[in-house]
Parts: sequence; structure tokens; C-alpha cells
Amino acid sequence: MKKVFEKVKADKRIIIGYSASLFLLLVTYLVTLLANNKLKVKTEWVDHTHHVIFHLELMLSTVKDAETGARGYALTRDINFLDPYVNSKEKADSIQNILVLLSKDNPVQQGRLAELQEMIDKRFEIFKAAIDYYKNGASDSTFKVTEAQMQSKRLMNKIRLMVSIMQNEEKHLLARRDLELKSNFSLIQAITITSLLLTLLLVITGFVTYTNENKARKVALQNIKEYQEQLGKRIDELNKANAQLLQMHSTEKFAATGRIARTIAHEVRNPLTNIDLASSQLKTDITDPDKNMLYLFDIIDRNSKRINKLISDLLNTTKFSELNFTSVSINDLMEESLAMAKDRIGLQHVIIEKTYDATCCIQVDKEKLKIAFLNIIINAIEAMEPEKGILSIVTKTEGGHCIVTISDNGTGMDEAALSKLFEPYFTSKPNGNGLGLANTQNIIFNHKGFITVSSNEGKGTTFNVRLVIG
Repeated sequence: MKKVFEKVKADKRIIIGYSASLFLLLVTYLVTLLANNKLKVKTEWVDHTHHVIFHLELMLSTVKDAETGARGYALTRDINFLDPYVNSKEKADSIQNILVLLSKDNPVQQGRLAELQEMIDKRFEIFKAAIDYYKNGASDSTFKVTEAQMQSKRLMNKIRLMVSIMQNEEKHLLARRDLELKSNFSLIQAITITSLLLTLLLVITGFVTYTNENKARKVALQNIKEYQEQLGKRIDELNKANAQLLQMHSTEKFAATGRIARTIAHEVRNPLTNIDLASSQLKTDITDPDKNMLYLFDIIDRNSKRINKLISDLLNTTKFSELNFTSVSINDLMEESLAMAKDRIGLQHVIIEKTYDATCCIQVDKEKLKIAFLNIIINAIEAMEPEKGILSIVTKTEGGHCIVTISDNGTGMDEAALSKLFEPYFTSKPNGNGLGLANTQNIIFNHKGFITVSSNEGKGTTFNVRLVIG
């Protein structure tokens, strides 16, 4: 239980570490996104400044073009010189509107634009007055021309100065914003680097923790696997020991049954012999027996012979007999046993399923062993419902033994019947004598083999016969 809690704690640390790493990566992403937004804002402000400066220059250039046109016309009286002047006022007003829109968030620049617009309007009024003056055919007046030139020059200087002031203001704003942006970028860069370092540290920590826990988990799994293997071996040993105990118990039970059978035979045959002798003597002494007497003597003789036969069958079933060993394939032996039960199989319409191991060859008394297998096969056929029976026969080699498994899908047996199955005279058949399976067990034991049976009521019965490979 302690190891389980330690594993849970370790997994919790790993989860927390990777969650923190993910959070820091998210923070780094957000910081990067913020930096990109700042960069976008900076770009927009740079474009804004360039637009303002460009339009101020364009405004100044437009005024200069108007001045050039007006001056050329004043000197030459050639109306072609007025082309740059004609649309300059509208152009200047359009540029003014653009500048007003660009500077809407800057009240100072808005005020300067108003002053600039006023000066430009005065400048154009002077141009218009001079052009109208010359168009009306007036002659040059040095005094008036000089005065107009001086006024125009002063206005132009003021316009240049105002444009320069506004351009410098935009450049100053751009420099200040750039400084703020650099400061923000430095902070963002520091946060990003710190987050990445912490993320890397957490990832490394999580990886190391995971590696250590994984190693510990592998060791634990290896220990569990070894324990399972040891447990499996012990279970196999226990199963083998249990099988040996069952075999010893069956052998001892068989030997005890044989001893009891021999005792009964001895105790019964002696008085039975006396009964036979007495009956024979009575027949001799009675010179003229009637029919009733003869009938009674016949009853005594028949029942005496029947008792004697039962005792002989019991002795044959429970004694070790001499065997005539020959080498035979277990598969051939099973085929011959099935052939002996062919008629019963056909009458019951039993389906035979065979799975043979071709390497299974044994030294046995062929005829006796066929009788043993035939008894099992007949019992299986009689236990199955006609036309629904399936008899399965499997042969295989295992651990120096040849194993024969005979299974049916018959009625099966309960535990009480199963425990008495090989006892002489025990039978569940109306016309059975209860010696068939007892004789089968005797034959198997004579071959130094072992027989076991398992059964489930309503599902069927399985016999397993284990014989030494010879």
C-alpha cells in the first residue's frame, strides 16, 4: 500500500510539473502575442508619422508651386505660367483635411494645423490679389511689388517654420514611442526568456521524475512477473502433488477394494461350496424326487452358479493380471475401439470429433486396453441424447506420457455419483452391473497408468487417461 501511495504522489508531481510547463508555455505565447501587437502598433505609428511628414512636405510643395506660378505670370504675363497655381488651392485644402484627420488624436498638432491653414489662406489671397492686379492691366509699381514680396516672404517663412515644427513634433513622438516600445520589448524578452527557462527546467524535472518512476515501475513489474512465475510453478507443483495424491488415493482404494473382494470371495465360496455339496448329496439320497424337489434343486444350482460368477467377476475386476505387451500407436488403438462401438454410434447418430497426436506410441496389452476404452466410449454414448451427441477424442504427448481425453455432451454426473464411479457394482443404468468402469480402472492401473474423470450436470463428462510412452 505504501508503494501505491508513493506512485500516486510521483504521478501527481509529474502531472503538476507538466501542467506548470504548459502554463508557462501559454504565458510565453501570450507574451509573444503581446510583443507582436506592440510591434504592429509601432509599425502603424511609424506609418502615421511618415504620412504626416509626407503630407506636410506635400502641403509646402503645393504652396511653393502656387508661388512659382504666380511669380512667373507676374514677370512674363504669360497665362501658361498659372497652370501650377490653378488647382493648388483645392489641393492644399485636400491635404489640410488629410492632416486634420491624421492629427485628430493630437490637440497640439490640431492647433498648429489651424494656424498653418490660416497662413496658407493668406498666402493664396496675396497670390490672387497679385494675379488680379496684373490681369486688370495695371503697371508695375516698385513699392507695391516690393511690399507684396516682403509680405509673401514672411508668410512663407512662417509656413516653413510651422511645417518644420510639426514634422519635428511627429519625429519626437515617434522617438518617444520607440523608446517605450523598446522598454516594453526588453521586459517582454526578459519574461519570455524566464518562462522558457522555467519551462525547460520543469520539463527536465518531469522527465527525470518520469524516468525514475518508470524504472521503478519496470522493476516492480519485473518483480511481479517473477512472483507470478514462481506462483505459477508452485501451483503446477501443487497440481502435480494433488494429482499424485488422487492417484495414490485411487490406487489405495482399488487395492482396498481388491482385498475386500478377496475376503468376500473366500468367506462366500466356502459356504457356497458346502451348499453345492449338500445339494448334490440330497439329490443322490432322494431316490424318487418329485417335480417340486427338482425345481428347488434347480433354483439352488442356478443361484449358486450366479453367486460364483459374480465373485469371479469381482475378483477379475480388482486383481492385477498378466499383460501381453506390444508396441502400438494410441491413435490406431482408438480407431479400433471406435470400430468396436460402430453399431452403437450409428444407432445414436453420434458425431465423432478426433484430434490425434501422431507421435503418441505406447507399450500396452492391446486387447485389454481396447476393452478399457470401449467401456468409456459406450458409457459416453449411453449418456448422450440420440441424434444430438458429440463424442470428442483427443490424444497428445506430455511429459513422457500419452494422454487420451474422451469427452461427451451428455447428462453428466453430480459429485456423489462421481466419487463412486469406479466402485464395483455402482451404476446409474437400469440394466448395468457396475463392473465396466471398475474393470477399466483395473486395466489402466495394470498398465501403470492413471485415469481421472470430471463432470458437470447437464453439460457432459470428460475422461482423462494417462499412459507411459514406451
